Amino acid sequence: MLERIGDEVARATTIVRYAKGSFFPSHAHDMGEEYIVLEGVFQDEKGDHTVGRYVRNPPGSQHSPGSEPGAIIFVKLRQFDLHDRQSVEVDLSVVPKRMDTHKPGVLVQDLHSDTREVVRAEYWQRDQIWQETFAHGAELLVLQGQLQERGDCLRTWSWLRLPAGASLQARIMSDSATVWVKRHLIFPLQ
Repeated sequence: MLERIGDEVARATTIVRYAKGSFFPSHAHDMGEEYIVLEGVFQDEKGDHTVGRYVRNPPGSQHSPGSEPGAIIFVKLRQFDLHDRQSVEVDLSVVPKRMDTHKPGVLVQDLHSDTREVVRAEYWQRDQIWQETFAHGAELLVLQGQLQERGDCLRTWSWLRLPAGASLQARIMSDSATVWVKRHLIFPLQ
């Protein structure tokens, strides 16, 4: 559990480990879900989702998730706007060719954007410096590689939540780093 607001039905950010052969009964996500497969193969009615797969299921979506071989996923529940109906499925292990116009040398994969947030994967190279201030806050998940953020080492699967007005000052320490980034454009829903 990385973040939880609520009781049994909660707004949550977690890393979930599925044991081999484990499956959940069919259920709906009334406030949506998004996840990234970190290890193994995650499965549902849409098929097999392998390492690096980013999936965004809108409010009201339903599935029977599980994993025959076992899996680890990063998942965010109950954090969508009720009017958001966009489904997304992207393989983040395929490095895009689009450069960020504000960060020379950084490749980006846009995943979702609306009036509340911008979600994307960023692909960085060794020794690049990432300096950014997040007016309304942000979340980062290191999918691959290593960053040095002030005195902290952010390794693969490190999650960082930055409050409104916080600044990030990081150096890429590995040959490359892939980071999932959610930039809030307004204060997040509670």
